[in-house]
Amino acid sequence: MTRNHLLALACTLAFSPLASAQNAGRSVQDVVQRADRLEITTNDGLYLIKPYSSSIVETSFVPRGERFEPASHAVVLAPAAPAVSFKQDADSIEYATAGLVVTITKSPFQIAYSYKGKALVAEKAGYRKLGATESIEFALDQSEALYGAGARAVGMNRRGNRFTLYNKAHYGYSTRSELLNYTMPLAMSSKLYALHFDNGQIGTLDFDSKKNNSLAYETIGGRKTYQVIAGDTWQDVVGNYTSLTGKQPMPPRWAFGNFASRFGYHSEQEARATIAKFRAEQVPVDAIIFDLYWFGKEVKGTMGNLAFDQDTFPTAKKMIADFQTDGVQTILITEPFVLTTSAKWQDAVDKKVLGTDAAGKPLTYDFYFGNTGLIDVFSPAGRDWFWNIYKGLQQQGVAGWWGDLGEPEVHPAGMRHATGTADQVHNLYGHEWAKLIFDGYRKDLPSQRPFILMRAGYSGSQRFGMIPWSGDVERSWGGLQSQPEIALQMGMQGAGYMHSDLGGFAGAMLDDELYTRWLQYGVFQPIFRPHAQDDVASEPVFREDATKRLARDAVRLRYSLLPYNYTLAFDNNQLGLPLMRPMLYEEPDNEAMRTLASAYLWGNELLVAPITEPGARRKEVYLPKRSAWFDFNNGRRYNGGISAVVPVALDHIPVFVRAGAFLPMVEPVQTTRDYSTAKLQLHYYHDRSVAAGSGKLYDDDGATPQAYEQGKYELLKFASAFKGKQLAIQVDSELGKQYAGKPRSIALLVHNIDTRPAAVRLDGKPAAFRWNAARHLLTVTVAAKAGAASAVVITLAGADAG
Repeated sequence: MTRNHLLALACTLAFSPLASAQNAGRSVQDVVQRADRLEITTNDGLYLIKPYSSSIVETSFVPRGERFEPASHAVVLAPAAPAVSFKQDADSIEYATAGLVVTITKSPFQIAYSYKGKALVAEKAGYRKLGATESIEFALDQSEALYGAGARAVGMNRRGNRFTLYNKAHYGYSTRSELLNYTMPLAMSSKLYALHFDNGQIGTLDFDSKKNNSLAYETIGGRKTYQVIAGDTWQDVVGNYTSLTGKQPMPPRWAFGNFASRFGYHSEQEARATIAKFRAEQVPVDAIIFDLYWFGKEVKGTMGNLAFDQDTFPTAKKMIADFQTDGVQTILITEPFVLTTSAKWQDAVDKKVLGTDAAGKPLTYDFYFGNTGLIDVFSPAGRDWFWNIYKGLQQQGVAGWWGDLGEPEVHPAGMRHATGTADQVHNLYGHEWAKLIFDGYRKDLPSQRPFILMRAGYSGSQRFGMIPWSGDVERSWGGLQSQPEIALQMGMQGAGYMHSDLGGFAGAMLDDELYTRWLQYGVFQPIFRPHAQDDVASEPVFREDATKRLARDAVRLRYSLLPYNYTLAFDNNQLGLPLMRPMLYEEPDNEAMRTLASAYLWGNELLVAPITEPGARRKEVYLPKRSAWFDFNNGRRYNGGISAVVPVALDHIPVFVRAGAFLPMVEPVQTTRDYSTAKLQLHYYHDRSVAAGSGKLYDDDGATPQAYEQGKYELLKFASAFKGKQLAIQVDSELGKQYAGKPRSIALLVHNIDTRPAAVRLDGKPAAFRWNAARHLLTVTVAAKAGAASAVVITLAGADAG
C-alpha cells in the first residue's frame, strides 16, 4: 500500500462509527506509581505518564503486544523529577505537579489535562488502530484557536485544516501553501498549551477539519508518545517547549548582516565583481552564497561533485581568502544527492554511504537534476563521508553551509536507511543532516559557530543551529503576503530564524516597489538575505538607481540595529523567545489578535507593519493596549489599544517603538567585521505613562560558541525611573569572568522631551546636553569609560513633569 493510500485511509476512517465503537470498552485495570512516572494498564495496553517539570508532562501509550520505544529525536530535556501528588478513588486517578494535573477516568477510560486549575485538553477517542495507521484523538473547546504543524500559509489560526506531515517543496507558492518543506507534529492552542507528538514518521495532523471539535494525530507507525506543555503566557509556553526540544545556539554575528546571493554565480570573476560592486556602492555586505554553479558549469548532471569547478573557479581558495580580508564570508550550497554522473559517485558507492533498495544495493532514480542516489545521513558511514567533505571545504576557508533539497525533495518509499524505511525517516532527514554538521563542528571545530541554512527539519532542529527559510516563494505580492505568517508560526514552534528569500525567488517579475517593500520588511526578519532566480537581479547593487538608494537605506538600517538584533538572538538562545513575535503575545485574550499576521513584534520593543500591497498610501495598524507607542520614523505618539491609520511613504514601512523602550543602535558599517559598540547610540522613548523601564544589550566576540556560558561576554543593563519632575536613566555593565571590558562612549538620545530640560546631571555633576525642539529630542553624551555604571538625571520642565 502506498503512502498516499495510507493517508487517504486514515482520512476516511478517522471518525467512523466503527472506530468510535472500538474504544467504547476501554478501562483501567491496574495503576502503579513509580519514582519517575505513573503506569496505567488498560485492557488494550499500557500508559506511561512522566512529568518533566511542573509545566511539561509526557504521555506514552504502548498497545498490548508492543514494546515501548524510548528514543526521541526531539526531546533533550532531562526530566527534573518535580514533586508530584497521587490520588485515587473508585472512579478516577489524579496525578499532579505544582502546575499540570493529569486526571484519569477509569471506565470508560479518559485522560484529561489541566494547568493551575484551568482545563486544557483531553483525549477524546484516544488511541485507535485504523488498519495500517494509528491515531490519537483529542477534544477541543469550540472557541480555541490552533497554531503549529510547521511551515504553512493557510491563515494565522490554522483550525479547520487537515495537514499532511510529509516535508515537501512547493515551488512558486504565493498566498497559500498547505504543505511546505518543514512540517512538525506540533499543535499549539490559544488556551496556552502545546501538544507535541513525539514521532518522526509520516502522517497527518487534523486541526478539526470535520468541525466536530476534534484534534487528531495520525501516523503510519512508531511511538505513541506526546508531551503536553503549558504556561501562564505565550512566552512561557514557547520557552518550555524549547527547553524540552533544545534552545538555538547563537549564530555568528556576521549572520545578522546582508548576504549577496542569487541562483547563481557562474564564475569566480562574476563573484569577485559582485562583491566589488557592493563596496563601490557602499552597500554593506557580510557574506556571499554560491548556488549550484560552484561545482559544475551546468545545472544538470553535476550535483554531488562537491568540489569547486577548476575551470570557472581557478583560484577558489584565494578568492575565499580575499573575501575574508574584506570581511565577507563564503557560504556554499550542498545537496544530499550524488548523481551517477558526478565525480564522487563511485567513491560514495564504494564506501557504502547511500540509501539502498531491499537487496542492500544503492537505490538510484531519476529526478530533475539527473540519475541519483541519496546520502544516508542516518548511517555512520554516510555521516562521516559527508562531514569529511564539509571539513575539507572549511579548511579552504568556507564559513557556512546551505543545505538544499533536504526534505529530501525526491525520496522513494522503497528506499532503506540505516534506521528505517524512507517513510519512517523522511521527516527526520533534514534534522539529522543539520545534526551531522553541528556535531562535526563540536568535534573538529569547537571554537567556531556553525552557520547552517536549510529548508527542511523536524521538532527541535533549532538546537543544531539550523536557520530555515521558507522555500521557493513566488516573486509576487502574494508571495510577500504569506511570509509574516510563516515566520511567526515557526518562531512559536522553536524555529526562531525562519525567514524568506527577500524579493521573492521564483519567476521573472521585475517590480521595484515589491522588491523595496520586501527588503524593508527584511530589516525586521531574522536573516537579511535577498535571493532569486537570476533573470532579475536579487542584489540591490544591480537595481536601478532609485530602488538601489531605498535598498541601501534598508540595509544600513539593518546594520544600525545590530546591537538590538544581536540581543534578540541572545534572548532566543537563553529563553527560546522568537525574534519575530505575533501580536497575540501582547493580548492573548483578544480574539482579534489570534488571527493577525499583518503586523508583529520585533523583539519586545518594536512593532512592525509590513507593506504587502502595491501602491499603498495608508495602513491600519493595531497598537496594543499595554503601552503607548511612538512612530519610529517621525516620533509621533499614539495611545495603545487603538487601530491607527498611518500614512505610508515609499522610503520606509510603518514601525513603532514601545513607550519606555531602550533601543541600542550604532552607525552602520560596511561589514560586521568592523562592528563595535565602543560608540553606542542609546535611544530611550520617554513617556509620562511609564514610571519605570528597562532594557539590555548583549555583546561578545561574535564567534565563540557558548560565549555567555564561558563568561566571555558583556551585558549592559538599562533602567529608567520617572517621578515628579525627574527622569533618571541608569546604565550598568555586567562583565563575564573571561571578558575584558573596553571603553565605551554612549550618546543617550531621549525622545519625547517637549520642552528644554531645567537641568541634566551625569553621575551627580552638571552635564552638557543638546535639545532639539523640532524633534523633541534630548541628547546627552556619556564619555568613554570601561565597565563602570553611569547615571543620568534629567530635571524636566513644563508638561514633561506632569
